[in-house]
Amino acid sequence: MEFDHDALLNAFLLECDELLSLMEEQLIGLEQEPEQPERLQTIFRAAHTLKGNATCVELPAFAEFAHGVEDLLERLRTGALAASHEVVSLLLSAVDAMRELRRQIPGKQVVLTPHHRGLMGVMAGWARDASADGAPAVDVKTASSASPPPEPSGRKLLAEEERARSLRVGINKLDRMLDLLGELSIAQEGVAALVEGGHSREELREATRAGERLLRELQELVMKVRMVPLGPTFRQYVRTVRDLAEARDKQVELVFEGEDVEMDTAVVDNVRDPLLHMLRNAIDHGIETPAVRRTRGKPATARITLRASHDSGGILIEVIDDGAGLDKARIIERAQALGLAREPENLPEEELFSLIFAPGFSTAREITPMSGRGVGMDVVRRNVEALRGKVSVQSREGHGVTITLRLPLTFAIIDGFMVGVGPDTYVIPLDAVQECIELPANARGRTGERAGVLNLRGEPLPFLRLRHLFSHDEAEAPPRESMVIVQHPQGKVGLVVDTLLGEGQTVIKPLGSMFKDLPCISGASILGNGRIALILDVTAILREATRRPSAPGSLATPA
Repeated sequence: MEFDHDALLNAFLLECDELLSLMEEQLIGLEQEPEQPERLQTIFRAAHTLKGNATCVELPAFAEFAHGVEDLLERLRTGALAASHEVVSLLLSAVDAMRELRRQIPGKQVVLTPHHRGLMGVMAGWARDASADGAPAVDVKTASSASPPPEPSGRKLLAEEERARSLRVGINKLDRMLDLLGELSIAQEGVAALVEGGHSREELREATRAGERLLRELQELVMKVRMVPLGPTFRQYVRTVRDLAEARDKQVELVFEGEDVEMDTAVVDNVRDPLLHMLRNAIDHGIETPAVRRTRGKPATARITLRASHDSGGILIEVIDDGAGLDKARIIERAQALGLAREPENLPEEELFSLIFAPGFSTAREITPMSGRGVGMDVVRRNVEALRGKVSVQSREGHGVTITLRLPLTFAIIDGFMVGVGPDTYVIPLDAVQECIELPANARGRTGERAGVLNLRGEPLPFLRLRHLFSHDEAEAPPRESMVIVQHPQGKVGLVVDTLLGEGQTVIKPLGSMFKDLPCISGASILGNGRIALILDVTAILREATRRPSAPGSLATPA
């Protein structure tokens, strides 16, 4: 029997990533709770599987290194060696070293570097001396902290893109999708037969509705296939938190809640960086050292909680720490220095704390390798807003910080509200739309003004014309304009449009690399008539509008 070696190698790479992540997670759990033999069994099985699989795909260097890891784990299994912090650190370094070997596989020349040989010598020394007096023959800390050789630049990892785009799907879902496709094909043939037979309009309408129902069910099933639990994403930060805390001489426990909450895989991929920046910020700025925590009556080990939950058709992800909280006085001081607010001390706490997301904002008095340059939280805000999400922060001085991300369940299909501006159609995400009104006559009389203010039920409402924002000035303005009122973190704003076209589901299409930096646009959709409708990025529109000079606003009252 002939085997497809490349396909077998790809399968090995995919499983290798999963097994290495499993080993990493279980090793950290073993360090925190050494009296759990089942964790050790899981780690040993993963290492043994890696060794066997590497042998099957003819990677002797990988198998040799995995065998050295297996020998050390066997000493832990027999009780000859304790799962101390030093031994766990050594095994985590071995996991990193196997990841480096995995990166070599695309070149098909997997070799053990001096770094790998050094780690193997340390592991062999611990395994050998464990049966004697337990003293290592080599300095484990020096060997395990040595940096592995840098990854060659420009090397494309085999199956890396495939792994990022792969999902495991239950066979029952695939069977149902196949059934639905068959039923849709039958429904399409039925409609064609009715058209050719000259049947009544009502019969055609009923046949079309039946096809729409099948299509909607298939769409919902495909969306369910794209949904993945957040647990694996959360657990990948266990190692990161451990290493960052150790580097800052702090003790931090990472706790998960809502690991079974599911989210579209596209949204999950784009939320990883924001979570990493928030965890890094919490450890570097928020969490106190064990000594300081004891003086404040807190446990020496701090706790950071990653919590996920459903919230009115979306997802809430919260990063909660029990550290010192935000320094309000320092935020006011930095806001004044950067000119972010004229009187920041008079701002409500919610608005004041939201200033930490401004570019270049940092309360750190010194720059560390982890943070202090005022970049991380700006990345959080931009990434979350790019997902049509919102970010907010709450703080209790001395008790910690809670940062909340509100994200959509899916990024592929949204409920949108279509509007017409000049000859073009635009889509506003429906979750941002509050209401629609007719623009008052005294405001319509000033069509040359790009922006203005009107009185909406006793409250001032700023508005701007999309006609001017998207340079449709050359087209004649309609005698009757409408306004879509949208909600944003600082309040409400009206978007003046020519026509209201109604709501409906919108399939998001990427703009492509040429238009990826187009301001105020988050994507595109293809309409039923074949034309393209651009999807508006409401937050970016408001930000863009404030950068441009505007004509003096008028204060009009709707009739």
